[in-house]
Amino acid sequence: MQFTELGLSEELKAVEKIGFEEATEIQSKTIPLLMEGRDVIGRSHTGTGKTAAFGIPAVASIDKAHKNTVQVIVLCPTRELAMQACDELRKFSEFMPWVHTCAVYGGADIEKQISQLKRGVNIVVGTPGRVMDHISRRTLKLDGIRTIILDEADEMLNMGFREDIETILGFVPEERQTVLFSATMPEQIMAITEQYQTDPVVVGTAEKSRTVDSINQYYFDVPSGRKLDALQMLLLAYEPKLSMIFCNTKRMVDELTEQLVSKGFKAAGLHGDMKQSGRTQVLNAFKSGRINILIATDVAARGIDVDNVDAVFNYDIPQDNEYYIHRIGRTGRAGKTGAAYTIASGRRQVTELMDIARYTKAHIERRDLPTRDDVINAKTSMVIEKVKGYADSGKYGDYAKVLSGLEAEGYSAEDLAAVLLGMRISREIRTVPDFITPVIRRSAGKERPEGRGRSRNVKVEISVGRQNKIAPNYILGALVDATGLTGKSFGKIDIYDKFTTVEIPEADKEHVLDSMTGTKINGHKIKIKLYEGRDKGDGKDYRRLDRKSRRHSSHNNTTKRNSKRYQ
Repeated sequence: MQFTELGLSEELKAVEKIGFEEATEIQSKTIPLLMEGRDVIGRSHTGTGKTAAFGIPAVASIDKAHKNTVQVIVLCPTRELAMQACDELRKFSEFMPWVHTCAVYGGADIEKQISQLKRGVNIVVGTPGRVMDHISRRTLKLDGIRTIILDEADEMLNMGFREDIETILGFVPEERQTVLFSATMPEQIMAITEQYQTDPVVVGTAEKSRTVDSINQYYFDVPSGRKLDALQMLLLAYEPKLSMIFCNTKRMVDELTEQLVSKGFKAAGLHGDMKQSGRTQVLNAFKSGRINILIATDVAARGIDVDNVDAVFNYDIPQDNEYYIHRIGRTGRAGKTGAAYTIASGRRQVTELMDIARYTKAHIERRDLPTRDDVINAKTSMVIEKVKGYADSGKYGDYAKVLSGLEAEGYSAEDLAAVLLGMRISREIRTVPDFITPVIRRSAGKERPEGRGRSRNVKVEISVGRQNKIAPNYILGALVDATGLTGKSFGKIDIYDKFTTVEIPEADKEHVLDSMTGTKINGHKIKIKLYEGRDKGDGKDYRRLDRKSRRHSSHNNTTKRNSKRYQ
């Protein structure tokens, strides 16, 4: 369907200027419904054009007569996604001067946001935590809201924002349009739709494949402890002009960034602990090509929109199937082909990756790592081709006199050429690691995967509790952000007066302890250790909650919380 067939008016001018001609499937199905004011549940993945699907109708819905009243609010899981969505809405409203948008998110100067809100805006895009903060400060009033949009709702729930979302919905008038976009439809999503939407229309996209056909997907099985060497070998062998590397934790992002930079790569890291100015600087450097390797966590990478990424590397196996889809979707955009490389260590990780492949309906091909000789030969050929090109162009012809002078001193041209080639090639191969490709055990010509089985849980103890005004979503949000695991990975949360216990997978206990050590929850630096059991008192100073029984408390109490979130 062409955009000209969607019944757009003023905003169509901006759509034409942007270059949109043919609407994507989600856009052609959703835009007419939203223009009619219907509640919609959109099931759509990254790269399907969902921002335009809800953004164009949102812009078109603004009432000129109340241009200084917030009429549309869009909730996003991360600051990058909020910034990206806000930028898109500004583009759509270029020829509509009465439309004013504002992005509110953590990590940025709240006073500037307050000043912008006071000047009058009618569309607010924000993360749940910062929106809650503005509500509690009375700098954001939602009594004039006509449309609320939950973008990537499943991701917000995974990050522990359900209570915040329900609290925000409690401030919005009952007579409103409620729009929800989600890649998956878990029970929590369906519960929200049943409670807060009116006769919603479910809109989905055809799923021939959960991943893009233009992305070639490969994996490499390497020994534990050699992943850095393997990554280095792949970067040197394939030489992507622009690439993204994904890690599961902020700590790994920092460590890997430091290691690659020390080896001469132009790399930078991106994660939630960085100040907004630093994040913006890194993103601008990546988009401009000043750095060509961006290392990021899944959460921090949401909302990054760069069309010319050649390759994506999964340094860690994604902790969620949907994360894999979001990761590799960063390449193969705008009609180009891309490549996704996953580094696995051992049969367990290979099995996890094969589970992802089945879920995403993708073929992830196993490959052997390039050898050191392969890389050296490729680098040598590259240098030789450059030398030939310069010789044919005559670019360095003026140095013939220098060569004649050296020959007069008794050096042959052949010896000098060999030395210069050796110097140039040595510079190219100095960072190539020594690496022996592992031998994979096979049975009947196939790999023997190791079944996952049902993992056991253990408890950890965290040194904050009810006295620190801790709520379950603080704990869950901190765990998800620090470890890279999903909210579903954690079991019971028992909150006591002075401490909290959480059930975690036994297989991930060292990772959780390492990732959480020294982090802060609700402003309190925490200590974490394996739970050894202790006296709980009379049973009245603690409450037990599991994932299925965590429920929303009244928004009057919730708005009093410190709303700094792990976004």
